[in-house]
Amino acid sequence: MAEMPFERPLAELKAKIEELRRFGVEKQIDFSDEIAKLEERLASLEDEMYGNMSASQKLQIARHPMRPKTLDYIQSVFTDFIEFHGDRLFGDDLAIVGGIAKLNGIPVTVIGHQKGVDTKDNIARNFGSPNPEGFRKALRLMQQANKFKRPIITFLDTKGAHPGKEAEERGPGEAIARNLMEMAGFGVPIVTVVIGEGGSGGALGLGIGNRVLMMENSVYSVISPEGAATILFKDATLSLKAAEAMRITADDLLELDVIDEIVKEPKGGAHRDPESQSVLMKEAIWRHLEALLPMTAQQLRDDRYQKFRKMGRVAYLQELVEQH
Repeated sequence: MAEMPFERPLAELKAKIEELRRFGVEKQIDFSDEIAKLEERLASLEDEMYGNMSASQKLQIARHPMRPKTLDYIQSVFTDFIEFHGDRLFGDDLAIVGGIAKLNGIPVTVIGHQKGVDTKDNIARNFGSPNPEGFRKALRLMQQANKFKRPIITFLDTKGAHPGKEAEERGPGEAIARNLMEMAGFGVPIVTVVIGEGGSGGALGLGIGNRVLMMENSVYSVISPEGAATILFKDATLSLKAAEAMRITADDLLELDVIDEIVKEPKGGAHRDPESQSVLMKEAIWRHLEALLPMTAQQLRDDRYQKFRKMGRVAYLQELVEQH
């Protein structure tokens, strides 16, 4: 399993433990005490490292190539999934996947960004950056869900919408804006989960939910750290520095009321134990969906409106208002 640069001390310590274990077997020497001490040191180092990760380190985990993706969660959290294709206007964008499934026996529409699992797949899926037809496909599926009173579950995992010339010719701004407008007015529950990167309008085009959840090591931002670094420092290679200043982590966004809950991850990230992560994911989605299901269509619209109205409240601004 690929290690992140900041995880190298852990990898080196694990290698020493394995080397000592192999040497003991080969030479028939008992190193159990030494191995136990090293394993204790490893556990302590993991607790310290993963318990105090910076924004830039969480960004690296959010982009880990083996991190579970939308289709992984669709297969492990839902049943009876039927994928739909195409926007009925231009074509089928593989950067967004969606269809009908069941969650604990209840029919739902599930949609999300999909990054590739290897180079060939990434190219086919445009590295998870949707074209306008991707957003229009998602809207078509959400309109269908609204018509037939099915709850909507969306997964966000993209650096942003594709900025290419041909994409611009097909109107990405209009496509995203229409999604925002229509999602705001749907009369069915919408639960959104940021599972990796939530980048700019490319993420927000699927992100107008009654409840927005965020995985512990995911990120959510108005612009990618590379884009911010280009603007702020004139150097995209300083993206990790930009990430620290942007308040893009789950803890930051919970404080700002942008999200409603942090979905915990196994130590080191979801890619280290996808099965356990799927259990946590299903529990969180179902709990919020259960709370939303009794609401009327108008209550759901009002609830969604109030959620987005309260975003960005910062403690020191509230104190200033109270003082004056």
